[in-house]
Amino acid sequence: MRSGIEVCFANPGTTEMAFVAALDEVPGVRAVLGLHENVCTGAADGYARIAGRPAMTLLHLGPGLANGLANLHNARRANTPVVNIVGEHASWHLPYDAPLSSDIAALAATVGTTRTVRSRADIGAETIAVIADARIHLGVSTLIVPADYQYARATDAEPVPYEATARPVVSADRIEAVARQLREAGRRATIVVGGNGLSRRGQRAAGQIAAHTGAVAYSETFPATAERGGGLPDLDRLPYFPERAISALAHSDVVAVAGAEEPVAYFGYENVPSLLCPAGSLTHLARPHEDAEQALVDLALALAADGASMTAIPSKETIDSGAKLTGDFVGKVVAARLPENAIVSVEGGTCGYPFYTAAAGSVPHTVLTNTGGAIGQGLPCALGAAIAAPTRPVIALQSDGSALYTTQALWTMAREDADVVVLIAANHSYNVLRTELSRSGNAEFGPQAERLTSLDDPLMDWTALAAGFGVPAYRAGTAGELDTALSKALADGGPHLIEMSL
Repeated sequence: MRSGIEVCFANPGTTEMAFVAALDEVPGVRAVLGLHENVCTGAADGYARIAGRPAMTLLHLGPGLANGLANLHNARRANTPVVNIVGEHASWHLPYDAPLSSDIAALAATVGTTRTVRSRADIGAETIAVIADARIHLGVSTLIVPADYQYARATDAEPVPYEATARPVVSADRIEAVARQLREAGRRATIVVGGNGLSRRGQRAAGQIAAHTGAVAYSETFPATAERGGGLPDLDRLPYFPERAISALAHSDVVAVAGAEEPVAYFGYENVPSLLCPAGSLTHLARPHEDAEQALVDLALALAADGASMTAIPSKETIDSGAKLTGDFVGKVVAARLPENAIVSVEGGTCGYPFYTAAAGSVPHTVLTNTGGAIGQGLPCALGAAIAAPTRPVIALQSDGSALYTTQALWTMAREDADVVVLIAANHSYNVLRTELSRSGNAEFGPQAERLTSLDDPLMDWTALAAGFGVPAYRAGTAGELDTALSKALADGGPHLIEMSL
């Protein structure tokens, strides 16, 4: 706990029983049980994004780690500090290649740094070092501990009190170089903001820069954590599909990225460029690990852009309460009903994109998105966020197909009485795959393609599924029904699920 770890998201097994016992012996670390490892790793990611400090996972051998790798991939892409403790067979049992033996270090190395305890004497120092790795590198760090070494007392090293690592500051020379480029480009420039540049302070500076120079400003397509609403500039997300992103950037002689990677197509398509910026236009104001927030503030000062800022205009559009639900209507209803300082975990494009756009003029809130594209992040991320910030309401805006990857998170939400309202966009299909099939020239689906992208045979009952996990649930088919159900769920507190029939 003195090293900053306050929560352990755990799915332990035989080789981790010493750690389970230690959680009772050493007070101060809250243990949260997940019914699948990918719930634990996703929750740790969501917790760390909101808390600003690492969470720990406790996982069982290589197969347990493998089960959690998808959301660790997302955490790596989000530059989230997560510490994994993975048990290993007893040191004297390792030579026998037991059925659960595997190369744990090789698996862990795909998502971050890895350390292995080699003796009882090393356990204290290695535990402290793995926490430091996550903090310093802003990423995933894994410690592998043989079962017989876990019983050693960590008396050889004193924990270092946790302090957030200061991000490297961008040099004045780079600030001035980008300022010069923006002055010359004027309206033929675009700013793409990510990382800690999407703080309230960073976005205000980006808005001032855009208003002063005439540049267009976007958020990166999948931000780890983005502040929205409350008078902030409307930095909409750079479009997902490459053709639309290329079109959005096509006018730009300069594309300045601050806290984001270079915009790249998510997938390769024939005759579509993988790199989305016009040739020669890319310039880096701040790399993802650097202090993009301060770089934007310094750039605004260098440009003397301290006056008017682009500002989102609150929507006054009325919504027909009897209207059948669509992605656009869901986005507008949630944006209108959003509580102040809410956290919204978004996974799925059906409602996620419309909400992000509609909520620009809403009350202040925080949005978490699926940074790495590995499906099954939304529900665990919402769970972790709710544990990190128990006084803030959390909404999980989720598509039905992706929710099924980590539905077990509902049980942990109920057990922990997490203040999460889960909104399931139930169109009973893998809609994104149908879109991709259409993009590949398959205008008409054959019976196999239809069956591989449909979730309606048999039709899932999300309200019954939620009730089975101990979460109260409602069904909404119109904008008015959604508004009523969402208002009740937010007022009652605790976990709720609303199945939105689209």
